[in-house]
Amino acid sequence: MLIKKLRLQRGWSQEHLSQVSGISVRTIQRIERGQKAGLESLKSLAAVFEIDITSLQPEADMTSNQISSEHSSGLDRSSQLQVTIEEQRAMEYVQGLKAFYGHLATYIIVNIVLLAVNWFITPGYFWVLWVMMGWGIGLASHAVATFEFFNFFDADWEKREIEKRLGRDL
Repeated sequence: MLIKKLRLQRGWSQEHLSQVSGISVRTIQRIERGQKAGLESLKSLAAVFEIDITSLQPEADMTSNQISSEHSSGLDRSSQLQVTIEEQRAMEYVQGLKAFYGHLATYIIVNIVLLAVNWFITPGYFWVLWVMMGWGIGLASHAVATFEFFNFFDADWEKREIEKRLGRDL
């Protein structure tokens, strides 16, 4: 998540980061999804983002760096390099939103094409309506999950269930 945060702070696409770092787009995608990065990839990313390589390594101890490197604004560099839970949730929400909009665009384009095919091949029977309704149900389900219209299974529900399973508070 840290690589993604740093990339987004600069307004860079994964393709741009790939170009400036010399790392493949696929590798950047894997790193942003949480897979372990090789040392050479970490060195390259640290150089591009102008940060210490230890900031990118999960086993690095951030607390000692935070105390020693405070800026006059009260915020230190290493705390800015950490991804907060709120930032992580926001990034996950935006990814879900992006997936939904992609789904919606695909639904519209494919159904326009199918409508045209239906119109020219069998204008007397609009079979495309069955496709639109079936896929529309899936799209509506995706919208409900993305925009959280009904929060039956929200974070509070998850926490309660985990605590119930553990028999104690988290």
